[in-house]
Amino acid sequence: MDCYVKIESPNTAKRHVDRLMELMGARDLSVDIRGGRSKTSKHVATFMRKLMSMANLMLQLKRGDTLLIQYPFKKFYVTQCRIAHWRGAKTVTLIHDLGTFRRGKLTAEKEIRRLSHTDVIIAHNPSMRAWLEGHGCKVPIVDLDIFDYLAPTRPGDKAQNYSQHHIPTVVFAGGISRRKTNFIYDVDEKIDGIHLDIYGSGLEPDADKHWRNTTFHGSIDSDEFIATIDADWGLVWDGDTVDGCQGTWGSYLRVNNPHKASFYLRAELPVIVWKESAMAPFIINQGVGIAVDSLSQLPQVLTQITPQQYAAYRQAAEEMAGRLGSGHYFYKAYRKALGMIGRE
Repeated sequence: MDCYVKIESPNTAKRHVDRLMELMGARDLSVDIRGGRSKTSKHVATFMRKLMSMANLMLQLKRGDTLLIQYPFKKFYVTQCRIAHWRGAKTVTLIHDLGTFRRGKLTAEKEIRRLSHTDVIIAHNPSMRAWLEGHGCKVPIVDLDIFDYLAPTRPGDKAQNYSQHHIPTVVFAGGISRRKTNFIYDVDEKIDGIHLDIYGSGLEPDADKHWRNTTFHGSIDSDEFIATIDADWGLVWDGDTVDGCQGTWGSYLRVNNPHKASFYLRAELPVIVWKESAMAPFIINQGVGIAVDSLSQLPQVLTQITPQQYAAYRQAAEEMAGRLGSGHYFYKAYRKALGMIGRE
């Protein structure tokens, strides 16, 4: 039996995986404990839910079961693995974030030691797999390729009728801060000839006062974005500068699959990624976007794309949107992981 522990999370990707497990008929072994409205009450409720769920694992898991664990799972990751093995079950770990990169609170050695308790790992891509193996991970690893995205797809015309705007339009959506996306504050003067639409929160007051090529729209509901966005490309970029993705967040793109890419593709937008990012080979091979070294290259690159070429990118993005909405990539990786532990 396939099992999982559903924990209410602000992380969209985790919620979508929980939903995919539910849709495949997996058994949710979590214990429902709800907190009050205050932040402290919610934290206490989440902790208690996890604690009681660990007790439930000891009662409910059976020999031959498989427990999917979404990593990181604060405080109780190793506990889940140990309980599962004690009960004769196997574990499959789907990595969302690596603490070595994301928060810097774990050394690579500690992270690998923690992950060594599972039976199979689903990593984001070959670059993350290589990083894990290069730091001593001996656990079998499966590549996810890209995160799925469960949301209503956009209505409208078929891809073959799409063409770029007269001025190519790029969209960036997400949190905006100096810490994570400092490049936002320098990009406008580098992109004459194209237009950038920014959706999100956290922009510094008056930062957009003198922008000529960029428009800040504020926050928008994700489903509304997918259904209504009028743009040509989605931008997947993090870090300090327009010239490559630098800094802690930018460097993380060398191993990480940002859920943002799935978000754009679910909206049937081809994507623009950093050429040195881990996602670049997949995006190029699937024909759903382009890779650049610097955002200053965008005016030249985008204006040289022919209508036929753009229509092909858009059609490929539309086809991938359907796969993302059905859980294609997670189910494929999970089935492969099951094969590695003797379940087909």
